[in-house]
Formats: sequence, structure tokens, C-alpha cells
Amino acid sequence: YAARPPIDISLRDPAATTTWATTLGGVSFAPGHVRLPEGAAIPTLAGFAEGAWWVQDIAASCAARLLGPGAGRSVLDLCAAPGGKTMQLAAAGWAVTAIDQSRKRLERLSENLARTGLSAAVVEADLRQWQPPAPVDAILLDAPCSATGIYRRHPDVLHRIGPRQIAELAELQTQLLARAAGWLKPGGQIIYATCSLEQAEGEAQIDRFLADHPDFTVSPADPAALPQGMAPDARGWLRTLPQTLADHGGTDGFFIARLAKNAN
Repeated sequence: YAARPPIDISLRDPAATTTWATTLGGVSFAPGHVRLPEGAAIPTLAGFAEGAWWVQDIAASCAARLLGPGAGRSVLDLCAAPGGKTMQLAAAGWAVTAIDQSRKRLERLSENLARTGLSAAVVEADLRQWQPPAPVDAILLDAPCSATGIYRRHPDVLHRIGPRQIAELAELQTQLLARAAGWLKPGGQIIYATCSLEQAEGEAQIDRFLADHPDFTVSPADPAALPQGMAPDARGWLRTLPQTLADHGGTDGFFIARLAKNAN
């Protein structure tokens, strides 16, 4: 890409979307989103120091959008750092516990929470050993993945990843998703997301999970909850590609599925 990909921000207060788009000279494709003009120097922009917004690709923001308002309900944000989704969930009224095994990345998450004035319980742990003290209403798992979906911003990623790494990551994703399933209240929801273009880390992962967990079904993504130019596919999950919103600079490639646990 000759042109640098544009930068998206998520807003603490989606009701102020029009105001911030005007103030920052950007465009919005969804409540709580602004795409900044090229060449924006982030820390110097209005609203950054005050914590009114944070940098987050619009595709990445879709995972938390699919959980909707929290109204004080409990959610686990797994593999949470550096915290874009944690802040979205906290701003939407969820009682968030953010878990990650990287202390350095969790420090960034805590700095982001402090800057935005949002709150979450922050836990440093390996999800393969950790478990919550009680079942929760919702879980967002943005699983470790090949990150092939971010190649429009980091083209080198395609040269660093091969079939063996993808197979290893897919196995880890399967483990984490299975653990998460056991932490959910009946009737609860899991959002599974990866910034990967690989079927093995997306569609195939969900097919495998549903085969192993008959007490879960796909809860189709609500098109009204998604930004303009994005829609769920026939099975109700979302696949964005670098050429999604192509006329406006594209997006990261993401796979996102919403899974519901049976209520009984």
C-alpha cells in the first residue's frame, strides 16, 4: 500500500459521535466510531489526553458491539491487553474483568483505563490455569492468532507465519474456547474473535466448538449493531477483510462469532 492505512478511534461516549467527527475532521461509520484524517498525530489531538477516545480499528470494535449494553452484568475480557475492547465494554456499562498473561501489556491496559476514567478488574493470569470465582453473563475471547488480518498495516506478518504456527495457534484457540464455555451462566454469550484471515482460526474453529458443545448455538450477529458496509454472512457470523470499506481505506481482517449457551 502506498498510502498509510487510516486510523480509527472508539469513543467513550457514542452519543458524542457527531461532535467528535466534526472536531477531529473525521468521518464516522457507526455510533462511537470516527476515522481520522491521514497524518493525525494521536497524542496531540483534542480528546486524547482527557480520555474521550482510544485508537481501535473499526473491525476490532465489532466484537464488543455484538454484546450490546451491559447494565451492570458481568463479562470476562480474555486476552484483553492493551484494552480497546475492555474500554468499550466498560463504557457500555459492563462489570468487566480483563485477563491477560502479559504484565507489560496489562500495564498499557491499566494506563488506558486511567486515561479514560473507565474501570475494570485487571488480572494477570494464564487462561489455561486460571478460572473465575463464579460463572459470568458474557465472555469476549479475542484469541491469540496468526494476525494475518492486519497485513494492510503490517505487510510483513504474511512472511512470518506458516502452516505449523497456524495449526499450533488453532489448537490453543480450541483450548481457550472450551475453557471459556465452562465459565458461562446458562443463557450467557461468548464472542469469539480473531484478527486472522485463516478459516482454521475462524469458521472451522466454530464448527469444531459446536460439534463438541451441543449446549451452544450460534447467535447471529444483528446487522443493526454493525458499522455501515459490514454485514453477517448466511451463518450469522462476521468476516471482515482488508478490502472491507475499500473506498475509505479498508479495515483489518477479522472473524467474529457470537455463541449462546442454552438457558437450561
